[in-house]
Amino acid sequence: MAMKNPPHPGQHIRMDCLDPLELTVTAGAKALGVTRQALNNLVNEKSGISPEMAVRLEKLGWGKADGWLRLQMNYDLSCVRAYEKKIKVQPIQQGV
Repeated sequence: MAMKNPPHPGQHIRMDCLDPLELTVTAGAKALGVTRQALNNLVNEKSGISPEMAVRLEKLGWGKADGWLRLQMNYDLSCVRAYEKKIKVQPIQQGV
């Protein structure tokens, strides 16, 4: 069962990957092969985890790519669920 309000995956990266190793965003970005700004945006919850970033995290030994993508999907879906009553769709009438 999915969490009602799962945390942004960037929070996991900050708390579970960078902080325990006392890594700065700059050092983490260098290890991942991304820009400091890209990792900064992720840990400050301004961007999400892309499939490429998930693979980079996995290659560094920071979890599995599919796990990171699952965290991102759960977070994104939770955000949409917050306003799903406002989403309107038009029923499809077949045979008309």
